[in-house]
Amino acid sequence: MKRSRGPSVRGAWPLLLLPVQAALMVGLGRLVTGPAAGSPPLSEEGSASRDLVERRGEVGNAVSEFFSLLASTQVVIGVTLVCIVGLLVLPRRPLRTEALFLGASVAVQSAVFLLVTSFVDRPRPDVPHLDVAPPTSSFPSGHVGASVALYGGLAVIAVLRMRGPWRHAVAGALLLMPAAVALARMYRGMHYASDVVGGLINGTATLLIIGFALLYGRGSTPAPTRTERPVPVPATRTDDPVIVVRHPHGCPEQLAGRLDAVLRGHGYRDVHWIPTSAERACGTLAEELPAVRPALVVVCGGDGTLRACADVLAGTGTPLALVPCGTGNLFARNLGLPMDPVDALEASLAGDSFGIDVGRVRGDGLAPTRFTVMAGAGFDAAMVRDASPRLKSHMGWAAYVLSAVRHLNDPGVRLTVRIDGGRRRRRTARMVVIGNVGTLQGGLPLLPTARPDSGRLEVVLFDPQGPAGWFTAAGHLASRLLGRGGPAPTGAEAVGEPGGGTSGHHEAGGALEYFTATRIEVRCATPQPRELDGDAVRDGLRLTAEVEPGALRMYLPRAPGAPDAAEEAGARSDRAAPLPSVSGPTP
Repeated sequence: MKRSRGPSVRGAWPLLLLPVQAALMVGLGRLVTGPAAGSPPLSEEGSASRDLVERRGEVGNAVSEFFSLLASTQVVIGVTLVCIVGLLVLPRRPLRTEALFLGASVAVQSAVFLLVTSFVDRPRPDVPHLDVAPPTSSFPSGHVGASVALYGGLAVIAVLRMRGPWRHAVAGALLLMPAAVALARMYRGMHYASDVVGGLINGTATLLIIGFALLYGRGSTPAPTRTERPVPVPATRTDDPVIVVRHPHGCPEQLAGRLDAVLRGHGYRDVHWIPTSAERACGTLAEELPAVRPALVVVCGGDGTLRACADVLAGTGTPLALVPCGTGNLFARNLGLPMDPVDALEASLAGDSFGIDVGRVRGDGLAPTRFTVMAGAGFDAAMVRDASPRLKSHMGWAAYVLSAVRHLNDPGVRLTVRIDGGRRRRRTARMVVIGNVGTLQGGLPLLPTARPDSGRLEVVLFDPQGPAGWFTAAGHLASRLLGRGGPAPTGAEAVGEPGGGTSGHHEAGGALEYFTATRIEVRCATPQPRELDGDAVRDGLRLTAEVEPGALRMYLPRAPGAPDAAEEAGARSDRAAPLPSVSGPTP
């Protein structure tokens, strides 16, 4: 049976009502500012605003400032991003449609608001204002509309996805937020009553249309079924030594004991355990490798631990088995490994050995090293660098989102990018990401054609222009998440460049520009934050990356990109055929 991977095209018909919504809002605004302006109750709105001014006090000023701030542009964007990431990361199965619903509701409401204000010009109340008046029409209230889209959208999700008596209390509290924002905006002299009513109508209409398009008819998400652990292979490797590199925090003693039992069940008796440290991310692996000559190296940690071990093992032929025990585990997720450490080890050992690409990177102040996931400079590196270690230990990847909000207004940087020795291209970008794999947390496909066995690296330049650019890029990536956006052209489809690279192509209104190559050189005009596999490294001007095809051998349940048994039927109809592997299973 074909699985549903998102809303169908047939179910998207309510989106055709969005132009009708915009037209009705423009008509309502023209009515408020035109024929109906001199008739009650609109003719009495001025005196109502003056009455509110006379009732101002310190407590009212403070409370109204708080609720007005909760609906400001910066807070709405920040809260929306945090909630979207939470919906994708925190549940056992990412709530992708709900995340798209929330982001689309906020973005569409903002788009309709801006359209209406370009056709309707209404001055703000002629009273002392407690806030700086933005240069937009007083009708409709953007703060109120945004609060309905955001907090009303969260209320809808709470009713649909929460369980128990608290869901209605949470939804009710969220639904009170727009009303509080409306009162605060009138109290502070920023809007007439009809303006906040217009904002309520605009936000509510947006929720209804987007909700019917994306959520209507969706039942509760079924609980994920636990796959059976693969049966261990016969114990035929009794004499083969194994090195296990263990991150002490990610892989505590109790888990280490369970993993040791799995190794022994697969016939490995001679196991050497190596702990990592802050100074040595792979412990003493480099020293132990020639002395022990292991048949297998098991890495128990996150992407940082894996990167350090891969830097030692690449090109040696010694296979690696990955046990995801970190915060993000992006490489494990992209390879389709189970997130349970014991399940991941058993599945890998029951599989086969495959050749996996790694990237080799260098730059000013950065010694040559390898990465397995991504290397980047700019916005993403600043987000990684400034994320609180304490929040990461408690919140995981959500801590990076909070850090990202602080850098939303960072300016772009002038840079040049050179693909496979071709000409240097001058660009301005917020960030540059070079990926060996392409999927981020929650299944977000930033680099949709990246494959860890393709023999190439994918590059994206990210440069959104203003809030509209951010929303456009977010909507574009979210549509990919549900399988509704077309994939980026592969190397064979793009226009050739000298040396085998491809010319860049733009998506999301120019906010995203993609390249694919075997070698990428990036040079920034000013020093930028840089990161490798989620670890911040020294700021610098240059970043040069090249691929080492099939340099790392890994035990995996299946070839990279191949669907498992549960996904195979849906994959036939919902995904394009995978690119051919550079290196297949070991004979």
